[in-house]
Amino acid sequence: MQSAHDPNQNHLLAALLDTEFARLSPHLQLVPLLLGDVLCESGGKLDQVYFPTTAIISIHYLLENGGSSEIAGVGNEGMLGVALFMGGGSTPNRAVIQTGGFGYRLPARILMDEFNRNGPVMRLLLRYTQALLTHMSQTAVCNRHHTVEQQLCRWLLLTLDRLASNELTMTQELISNMLGVRREGVTEAAGRLQGRGYISYRRGHITVLDRAGLERHVCECYGVVKKEFARLLSDTRQRQPAAQAA
Repeated sequence: MQSAHDPNQNHLLAALLDTEFARLSPHLQLVPLLLGDVLCESGGKLDQVYFPTTAIISIHYLLENGGSSEIAGVGNEGMLGVALFMGGGSTPNRAVIQTGGFGYRLPARILMDEFNRNGPVMRLLLRYTQALLTHMSQTAVCNRHHTVEQQLCRWLLLTLDRLASNELTMTQELISNMLGVRREGVTEAAGRLQGRGYISYRRGHITVLDRAGLERHVCECYGVVKKEFARLLSDTRQRQPAAQAA
């Protein structure tokens, strides 16, 4: 049986072959990732990379006037730190915990040593990066061309995909910062979704009552991102849990 906290809960770590995982596992550290924690500021360089298991990291672009908008989220499907092996070292984005939980931290130098072996880990991380770029570009398209209601549906579904519950702790102010829209717009959109019976909203808590309804109402952007992650990463080989392999 898997323990309450297991690196296999992160899809990228679970996709590693036993040989690669054996080199990384001694350096993986389970850490709490608390709501609102900032893992990286704009222009900062990561000394550690993060593989969320039950937490969700939001990647924001910050404007000079103080505004911000989420350009991507990272949950148990991925990792924070692709700038390291893409050669940039740092990015103009801010990484903050959107949903509190846990994840595994790995020193950046350890990941880079493995990446530079030019083997399975490098290929896996490059495929993940391509999926993440699709996520970012589709978010930009969605924010420009689709209604706040559709954007909210997309955001809710992507969040649900990374959680084991249909309960979300999230204020409308935080959602408006994620989507880069006025709070009043989020209030109206959430009210319409609640009126249709898709969600229940009260004082910072959202309960999804009808996921199928959200999927019918969402724009195509959610499906595009989901299909690309499945296309690039679903055929990766899963390791056996440690207890079974022993």
